[in-house]
Amino acid sequence: MTALKDLDIPGLDLYPRSVTETEGATYFLARRGGHKVLGVIGEADGLTGERQGELLLCPLTAENAAALRRRLPWLRPQPLGLVPSVGCGDRLGLATPGHIRAVRGSGIAPIFCQQSMRENARTGRTPQQVMDDALWGVLQEGWREPWGADADHLKTTEDIDRCAAAGYTFFTIDPGDHVGKPGGIEDWDGLRARYLGREFPIEEFRLAFTEETLRRAAAKYGAAIAHTVRMYRHLVAAMGERPFELEVSVDETETPTTPLEHLFIAGELKRQGVRWVSLAPRYLGRFEKGVDYIGDLEAFEADLAQHAAIARTLGPYKLSIHSGSDKFSVYPLFARYTKGLVHLKTAGTSYLEALRAVARVEPALFRRILGLARRRYETDRATYHVSAQVERVPPPDALTDADLPDLLDRFDAREVLHVTFGSVLDRYGGQLRAALEAHEEAHYTALETHFRRHLAPFRS
Repeated sequence: MTALKDLDIPGLDLYPRSVTETEGATYFLARRGGHKVLGVIGEADGLTGERQGELLLCPLTAENAAALRRRLPWLRPQPLGLVPSVGCGDRLGLATPGHIRAVRGSGIAPIFCQQSMRENARTGRTPQQVMDDALWGVLQEGWREPWGADADHLKTTEDIDRCAAAGYTFFTIDPGDHVGKPGGIEDWDGLRARYLGREFPIEEFRLAFTEETLRRAAAKYGAAIAHTVRMYRHLVAAMGERPFELEVSVDETETPTTPLEHLFIAGELKRQGVRWVSLAPRYLGRFEKGVDYIGDLEAFEADLAQHAAIARTLGPYKLSIHSGSDKFSVYPLFARYTKGLVHLKTAGTSYLEALRAVARVEPALFRRILGLARRRYETDRATYHVSAQVERVPPPDALTDADLPDLLDRFDAREVLHVTFGSVLDRYGGQLRAALEAHEEAHYTALETHFRRHLAPFRS
């Protein structure tokens, strides 16, 4: 078998970390003519591509991804357990190498594949495409440690089936549409017997329901709990013998989840046989997209201490931080009170860092994106909890090229650019991806710098 060092293929630019030698074959990723290809020397059954002597050059297709996944076990996602973890959403399918560079050596377990159905719809991608894009990034950077794949904010059993078929290992059930809706609690006498007239010792806290707080918790979350149980049972059947992890998310609601309501949710889910690895309550204050925490930090800290104690006592399970990117003022509090039982979930911040990279290397394209975002913001913000004012975002012609990257540090600009990603990708998606592929090191550097700042408070 020809050694990789003896190959002389004009125009083939190798990614050194990707080189993988097995008993029967050598695999690597390379760039050729502006596109990435998979190279294989040796046994290549199931892989298709262009043969050049002993070398097979394969396009990065879904079929080749599936074949490679069967050959190299470390390219398959897996459950991560209770270690501190971070979800790295990637709306463009290009960010995984930057995420890997940030997380390497941190002691924090990564979920490189994470996308919600809402994001899939807006980016025009499928769960399988998201999975495959993460795989190629994992191969490119030679990541050999465990990594996860999060089917995020699932609302229907059909969503579960699509993501289970694509090989996801972490399923985030979002019952938010059922919060505050009637139904879910049928046995009121049993409910009162379980929760009234007793004290719940939660570490140093002592929690107790009154008739009013119990009825409020049941009315608010009863139907959501019932929906989560139905989704979980469907997920168990869909996954069969394959291992998986569940996250329960009630974060996308108007009112905060009180510690008593958290206790009620966890107690009722446990009673009905649901097993989960993380839970995302609706915390005090505002967790808006792409910006720091907004609210009273002292009140937040006192509330978080109780949520973390409940997660340890009734689990243990991790507290999940949804819309978690850029919440730098609360990361130290989460690190302190969760004692490592924490999952940080990010999504749009990677897209914003991609825009920062484009602002540096192709300012003319960034100006067009900024102009479209300003025009689309009032429409696109409808499905998000954001408070930015477009009037506070300077128009494209009001800034010099040197000023453009720093726009990504401004509150209003970050939110305006964040929530308009679907409109931007519809109009400029091809140009944006081409710019990032042509300047991939600038893209990876922006991601690595930004994510290292996110991970620093949680490092072991």
